[in-house]
Amino acid sequence: MNLQNYYYYFKSAIPSKICDEIIKFGLEQKSQIALTGIVKDDDNPTEEEIKELSSLRKSDVVWMDGAWIYKEIHPYIETANAEAGWNFDWDFSEACQFTIYEKNQYYGWHYDSAPEPYDDPNNLNIHGKIRKLSVTISLSDESDYEGGDFEFDFRNNDGEKNQSSVCKEIRPKGSIVVFPSFVRHRVKPVTSGTRYSLVIWNLGKPFR
Repeated sequence: MNLQNYYYYFKSAIPSKICDEIIKFGLEQKSQIALTGIVKDDDNPTEEEIKELSSLRKSDVVWMDGAWIYKEIHPYIETANAEAGWNFDWDFSEACQFTIYEKNQYYGWHYDSAPEPYDDPNNLNIHGKIRKLSVTISLSDESDYEGGDFEFDFRNNDGEKNQSSVCKEIRPKGSIVVFPSFVRHRVKPVTSGTRYSLVIWNLGKPFR
């Protein structure tokens, strides 16, 4: 799909106090190793899966679903969806992923969207739906860490050469970036300090 806008941003949109509250809440919870779709059983990944995972992703996460967080972020998603001209139909947000990137931690090139819709008849909030809009929020002050650049790959198809671009707009604390979940992106290794972020995936029925 060719896009006029690959992402939409809001610089320093979330007040520093709220960013700090999210960080505080996240650090009070028990974190877990960040996984990807290669792991078949999230509760019991195999040694082989862990080894393969380390080549793709290395970070720690905490899952959050506080209504106060969605209330703060949803207006920005709706604005971005309209202003960027995507106008995607979406109606549900997955649990927020509070992510901790320490020194040498990263997330390689990936897409947030999956090849097939969710298949979970017991959960109608997600069943038959796909990730359409991804949101990442910078909770850290940019002086608190080095490295950890958030990058997009703007190629139009897999046959084209990587067209990576650093998303500088996400660096200031409280900044929000919204983008279609099928846009390829990554987080480069943090070289010093700690980078905290919040990610939210927003679902809707498959594109027609």
